[in-house]
Amino acid sequence: MLTIKKFKPTSPGVRGRVSLISVKNKVEAPKSLLTKLKKSYGRNNSGLITSRHRGGGSKKLYREIDFKRLKLDITGTVVSINYDPNRSALIALISYLDGEKAFILCPQGLAIGDKVISSSGADIKLGNCKQVRDIPVGTLIHNIELEPLSGGQIAKSAGAFAQLMAKELDYVLIRLPSGELRKIMPDCRATVGQVGNIEREQVSLGKAGANRRRGWRPYVRGVAMNPIDHPHGGGEGKTSGGRHPCTPWGLLTKGKKTRANKRTQKFIVKRR
Repeated sequence: MLTIKKFKPTSPGVRGRVSLISVKNKVEAPKSLLTKLKKSYGRNNSGLITSRHRGGGSKKLYREIDFKRLKLDITGTVVSINYDPNRSALIALISYLDGEKAFILCPQGLAIGDKVISSSGADIKLGNCKQVRDIPVGTLIHNIELEPLSGGQIAKSAGAFAQLMAKELDYVLIRLPSGELRKIMPDCRATVGQVGNIEREQVSLGKAGANRRRGWRPYVRGVAMNPIDHPHGGGEGKTSGGRHPCTPWGLLTKGKKTRANKRTQKFIVKRR
């Protein structure tokens, strides 16, 4: 479990710092659920930077998360609730009756010792997973599939949830965290509840070094550069850029629509 800790201003680096402190759990994650995570440093297979300001960061192992929840009709018990360095949400270690163990996203309110199940006849209870056709209208859900058996793709970060709004003949209407209304197939699976670790929004890193350990390198403002390096650069004295915010290559960064997937356009009922 995680608790909020506010630091005393003993130095400039910890002044105003707020962290989530992990309470040690005696149950260790099975090694079969841990894999090595190779760092990309923001580069592609040719070594070219495709994501700027990435690099460094602490070493970490990847936790295999069960987003599909296809272990059907077998009850599992929450053994521990763990911190995951690869995501904002907490994860729960589930031990099933047949001895198998798996990680799932931990819903808000789920506690050690609770029972969860993935089944068409499951109760509307935190952590239970079932097809959206079997979930009542108005229920808060997360880890939602966009296509049957594709695994959860929507509402997976800390505090996220979607709401089931209506059921039609061929589709189910859900409201996404962004406010968008979208249709999905009734056979898609979803988990009941809201993703936990809502307290994460209170975190304040306090110093630049904390961001470096997360793999984020420093940003440099365009107005602080020279004209050859950025469209906002140059000018006598301090300037505000003189044009709409853009990238070093002149592409607009605020307000420009970038969606080009016309194949799924028909599933969006209302834009965010």
